Amino acid sequence: MLIEGFPAQVAGTNCFVVAPGPGEQCVIIDPGVGVTGELDEIIKEHRLHPVAVLLTHGHLDHTFSVLPVCQAREVPAYIHPEDRSALADPWTNLGLRPGEPIYGGTGLTFAEPDDVRELADDTRLELAGLGLVVRHAPGHTRGSVVFSLDLTGEPAIGISDVLFSGDVLFAGSIGRTDLPGGSMDEMWQSLRTVILPMADEVIVCPGHGPQTTIGRERLTNPFLRTLM
Repeated sequence: MLIEGFPAQVAGTNCFVVAPGPGEQCVIIDPGVGVTGELDEIIKEHRLHPVAVLLTHGHLDHTFSVLPVCQAREVPAYIHPEDRSALADPWTNLGLRPGEPIYGGTGLTFAEPDDVRELADDTRLELAGLGLVVRHAPGHTRGSVVFSLDLTGEPAIGISDVLFSGDVLFAGSIGRTDLPGGSMDEMWQSLRTVILPMADEVIVCPGHGPQTTIGRERLTNPFLRTLM
């Protein structure tokens, strides 16, 4: 299994490239600001063939490069329908006026890729020889999801080897809930029903910051400890 992650140029958003191995098809998760150059290098180095872009939610620091990545390689983007509108209008989800400068840039335009496919809760994606289970986990945004990847068999609720947690769960923390579409009540519910049932051994690849495990977060993350 090949999992390459690196932080974007802005906000340190982790972008991941996931494939069964070198020379295989791959998926790209959360292509943020200024990632296209490093993405191209990883794809070339490992002789990979992208087949899809997966988005954990609609915030711009996770979706900024989705249009150029999808259009250059003619691949679809997957996003939960509750966050789909953010692809063409990232300002609303950030509490900004449409057209307002973002990340210091002016005159930025955004649009959906040609092929956008909507994610549904508790469904399995078969992409690039990978099996990923989608869990809807609102709280950070209405359409936040996490992706569970099982390296050995059929992924199911609470059973996986790797979790791409977006901005639901970080090492030692969770995603903020004070932006439009955020809800602390929904975040508590997502942590309780989606995150806590997972096995301690699950490796967590978050949207920001270092890798962790469910077991480590169960013991040390103050938000998870509150629920136990």
